[in-house]
Amino acid sequence: MTDANPVIDLHAHAGRWGSVAVDDDPDRYVEIMDEAGIDQTCINCIFHGDASTGNDAVARFIDRHPERFIGVAFVNPHYPEEAIPELERAYDSLGFRMLKVYPPYALIPLTDPAWEPIFEWCDARSAVVMSHSDLGMAGNHLHRPRLFAELAKRYTNANWVLGHAGNAEAGRVEAVWAAKQAPNIYLETATSWGGNGAIEFLVGGAGQDRVLFGTDMPLMDARYQVGRIATSGISDEAKHAVLGGNAARLLGL
Repeated sequence: MTDANPVIDLHAHAGRWGSVAVDDDPDRYVEIMDEAGIDQTCINCIFHGDASTGNDAVARFIDRHPERFIGVAFVNPHYPEEAIPELERAYDSLGFRMLKVYPPYALIPLTDPAWEPIFEWCDARSAVVMSHSDLGMAGNHLHRPRLFAELAKRYTNANWVLGHAGNAEAGRVEAVWAAKQAPNIYLETATSWGGNGAIEFLVGGAGQDRVLFGTDMPLMDARYQVGRIATSGISDEAKHAVLGGNAARLLGL
């Protein structure tokens, strides 16, 4: 892509998680990004109960390749006295541009009161919040797409990104429904459950301006995730928007 049409991966992970081959070598990540044609990657680290440890790991990626990585913060709702100071550090000192929350680790639904101080802070900052979403698999009551519609209507200044856009077909259907309920809901494409026509369904349902490209790298093959967009039946204009234009606008890049 040209500078006018960047490819921006909204969903990638840093930090070691050896059982699924997640490493923490930023140089290797950049090699993969180059192979896949990705200009910038939004990277988070959700693998530590101590959020500052994970956010420091992200900061090391950015220090190594500041032009290629965009910081995504993580905080733990089970430690409310730490969450807001860590958000302020991540945004104001480290320069991160988005928050990733992960209900499968927290084991509480996104609408649980424990999240309220975090989401109130994000709403006051007009922040972008991405969370895992799915329907049809274990634990979906924690993060099924319809919960995002409730959050988006309660916290109208924040922007809500459904990671994986609901994952399997039932989740995609509910994710598109959620996007139609509130203009501050966005759908992110990374999944291993996306069958033929999935990208067309997301863009046709939510609109080309509210679908965001992601890879879930290194858990998934970045080349495949790019290819799903590039070979889809949406227009070239929509492909440019999904692959990076929408992310650049949403994150103020």
